[in-house]
Amino acid sequence: MNDHPLAVPASATRVEDPRRLLSAIGELVDEAPDTMALHTREAYRLFVGRSLDTAKQQESIVGGRRVAAALRAIWYLSGNDNPYADWVLVDIGERISEIGGSLQRETQRGEDRLRALKQRGLNFSVLQSRVPQQVELGFRSPYGYAVADLVVRYDYCNRVIKTLVRKDLLPDRDGRSLIYSYTRRLRGLFEAPVRFERGLLREELRPLSRHDFL
Repeated sequence: MNDHPLAVPASATRVEDPRRLLSAIGELVDEAPDTMALHTREAYRLFVGRSLDTAKQQESIVGGRRVAAALRAIWYLSGNDNPYADWVLVDIGERISEIGGSLQRETQRGEDRLRALKQRGLNFSVLQSRVPQQVELGFRSPYGYAVADLVVRYDYCNRVIKTLVRKDLLPDRDGRSLIYSYTRRLRGLFEAPVRFERGLLREELRPLSRHDFL
């Protein structure tokens, strides 16, 4: 036994097993709920969708939430070696990118007009809702967040277009036409993953693998 006053106990010099410490690290979790703020009714309707109402003669609208769920199911099929699911994800991803880029360019044109007015002394702010809707996300696949980003781009583009109309920088008819054109494009995009999900989850297609495709 070492009674030296500066002696270090053997337990204090023990080195922890790095493998045990590595396995003890917990999984990553969200620090707080993911949310999205929507300012326009068009964007909120696009995200939540609408059920079929025959009494009011209203057709159903596939919303962003439903699209996110469909893409998550297709994503799982892709992870299970389904080649058709791979193709759907590539196709939808390209369409999301294309429409998102178009929205960004339209928004940029509007912001450039507002910026040019500011240089001349007119400072116009982009319209926003007095009570924006805070929507919790919590998606289980990256595609859900891609859909949310697209909806937010659409929402902000609408705000910029409506600002131009309000400030007499764009005719009301042209503003309505722009918003309607993007609404149609997005609804058409949102319907596609749901159709593909129904087809790919059929009993005869679900077990297909890349080997079958080759």
